[in-house]
Amino acid sequence: MRRLCILKGIYPREPKKKFEGNQKSYYHVKDIKILAHEPLLDKFREIKAHLKKYKRLVNRNESDLAKRHLERAPKYSLQHVIKERYPSFPDAVRDLDDALCLISLYANFPQHQSLDIKNSDIVLCQRLQKEFLTYCALTQCFRKVFFSIKGIYLQAEILGQTVTWVQPYQFSQKLPFDVDYRVMSTFLEFYLSLLKFVNFKLFSDLKEAYPVRASLYDVNGNIDIASFKPLQTKIVKAFLKEERDQDFQISEEYK
Repeated sequence: MRRLCILKGIYPREPKKKFEGNQKSYYHVKDIKILAHEPLLDKFREIKAHLKKYKRLVNRNESDLAKRHLERAPKYSLQHVIKERYPSFPDAVRDLDDALCLISLYANFPQHQSLDIKNSDIVLCQRLQKEFLTYCALTQCFRKVFFSIKGIYLQAEILGQTVTWVQPYQFSQKLPFDVDYRVMSTFLEFYLSLLKFVNFKLFSDLKEAYPVRASLYDVNGNIDIASFKPLQTKIVKAFLKEERDQDFQISEEYK
């Protein structure tokens, strides 16, 4: 229930009168009706039944059957959820603040088995973060950068939408155990799908293939900006032309 509410963007409400006390969470009736017809609900039930059968095989010491059964795990996609929550692309860009903050945080996390922090998620966060920063560098959409104790505050303007996020310093992280990482992982699952969609659209607008080709990465695993030199020159010229046209229009207004 909690996972589905996070993915759908449905949050508890504060009623004027709490009939069941302060220990209960309250939702709008219309939100619960929406969840009742959500296709993800059936997928979650299939996954739960699949895991029960997998644990049964493990307890019977049938390792080969358990391994083959685990490979046939049900899969689902969040594409329809993103389309429902963001009818237009600027709406998705406007909601990138929290997504970039959490993805930048996970990109610096160490792998931890008991806290369910997977290495695959860390690698994916690092890749998506590098791709988004590469787009910002190519299009020169950075507006402000501020260094603080918490990390590096960055602000970019994309399609007229201001996006602000915090990127932590690359130090060794000490993970606190009083944080519910299961809730964070659910938010991360949605934010990764959102940033994949945004990166795909941004690079498609630049007439570039996505995901970024492996040949464009340097030895250190960073994307080589020099590989986009023809594209970067074209973008800079268009940007400077747009700035000159805006200055001309402003000067005409003051005549």
